[in-house]
Amino acid sequence: MRSIMASVETLLWVGVWMSAFSITTADDSAPKPENVRWMSLDFTTILTWTAQPSSHSFTVQYAIDNSDWTESQDCIRIPETKCDLTEHLKYYDRSFSADIQTEHPDVLDYDVENLPHTYSPPFNPYRDSNISAAEFSVKQLNETTVLVNITDPLTAIHKKNKQLTIRDIFQNDLQYKISYYKSQSTRKRDIESLTSTAEISGLDPGQSYCFMVAAYIPSRAKPNQNGASSLEQCTEGGGGILQELSAGAWVGVIFLVVILIIILVTVITLCCRKTNRNKSLQSTQLSAPV
Repeated sequence: MRSIMASVETLLWVGVWMSAFSITTADDSAPKPENVRWMSLDFTTILTWTAQPSSHSFTVQYAIDNSDWTESQDCIRIPETKCDLTEHLKYYDRSFSADIQTEHPDVLDYDVENLPHTYSPPFNPYRDSNISAAEFSVKQLNETTVLVNITDPLTAIHKKNKQLTIRDIFQNDLQYKISYYKSQSTRKRDIESLTSTAEISGLDPGQSYCFMVAAYIPSRAKPNQNGASSLEQCTEGGGGILQELSAGAWVGVIFLVVILIIILVTVITLCCRKTNRNKSLQSTQLSAPV
């Protein structure tokens, strides 16, 4: 009986050893997460990475200001190479780090130290999230003044059943850069507005002006201060269609006018020659003897 129990125990230990050996052997081919990047727009923040194709999965942990690691519940043993961390990062002015751990495809209980993992660079949503282009309208108040009214872009952050705008998050730290220029002019002017509305005066009466806006956050590092530029909007000028013509269009108009003048002079000249020829012929006929 004792020999039988000893044999069973030996077999069990051999099985455990072989399992551990197989796991270790399989771990040699476990893909290491590489090219880890944060992608964030209006506080929608996704962590992405690359890895060699395999049957392994990935688990993502995150930490705030170098605190303890916390697993992202939506990114445990996932086959994808991306993880949406929007709900964990929120909009606080804090530094976040992530750890992407390669997981064994078949075994739940194993030594994580035998599998590769990769740390992300630090990321601060308040400082680093990109800001999309804002929509705006331009209203003519009088001949020399317009009102620019900007709609603050929405973010992915919700608070008390309300979807927050970038103004809700940045508050007084948010400004807007408004660029404008007179139609057909290359000289552009820029102003900064502390609010989402701005009056722009001193415009030339009867002229058409074009406007663009972009969010501006001066407290950020310079490469991240500006949001995306909006589409251009232009006012109607009071000078009629000729005022709206570009330099190239003017060249075309002048060319057509010159051609018409040449054609008109040519036609008049030919008509005059024909008339003179007819008169000369009639005079010759009348003066000939009968």
